[in-house]
Amino acid sequence: MPRQTQTRQTQTRQSPPRRRSYDQYCAVSRALDSVGDRWSLLVVRELLAGPRRYTDLLADLPGVSTDMLATRLRDMERDGLASRRRLPAPSSASVYELTARGRELLPVLTALAAWGAPDLTSRRPTDAVRAHWLALPLLTPLAATLPAPAVIEVELPEGLFHLRPHTPDNHPPYAEGPAEAPDARLHMSADTCRALGEGTLTLPEAVKEGLVRVTGETRTARGLAAPAA
Repeated sequence: MPRQTQTRQTQTRQSPPRRRSYDQYCAVSRALDSVGDRWSLLVVRELLAGPRRYTDLLADLPGVSTDMLATRLRDMERDGLASRRRLPAPSSASVYELTARGRELLPVLTALAAWGAPDLTSRRPTDAVRAHWLALPLLTPLAATLPAPAVIEVELPEGLFHLRPHTPDNHPPYAEGPAEAPDARLHMSADTCRALGEGTLTLPEAVKEGLVRVTGETRTARGLAAPAA
């Protein structure tokens, strides 16, 4: 093969792929250029819960291929939405986390979750489920119920997660698993959690009807357990 042809082919292989764009001078179009591809917003949903290893993301995004996940993470790094760092010793793992720009997508996903909640009335046989996927729709109703910042742990038959409805800056609004020192614990079914998220049921109503059991010894827990009439 002539050297000039070989060099041209090498340059072609090394050239970065052209970024896809709607090529419209529109804020919505620009936003979708960054997060409109399949899986992108679901990756954001997972990273809103805090730094995650690649294997964690792969486990909590059932159906995504390894190539697709790697591509989406690379795109998010390129667009300044996420970054990758290595954990300090003795761990040798790398984690992905949202940048300040990426964290600004929280209200976007919160609005999408509220809009999509009514479509969760029945679970399809093919639906995967993770308990923390139900956290996003709860943020707004819990923030409206709680007058001050608090850490709320939610236990479902499907698993456990915790939320910070009034989220401090640079702090994940929710995360999988138990909280270190929750202000209150809410025990409920996934159906009740869904109803709270879509706004067809309020937390005081759910507590009064026995659909939510509140435990804890803090002032926050006592207030939630005995809502005003």
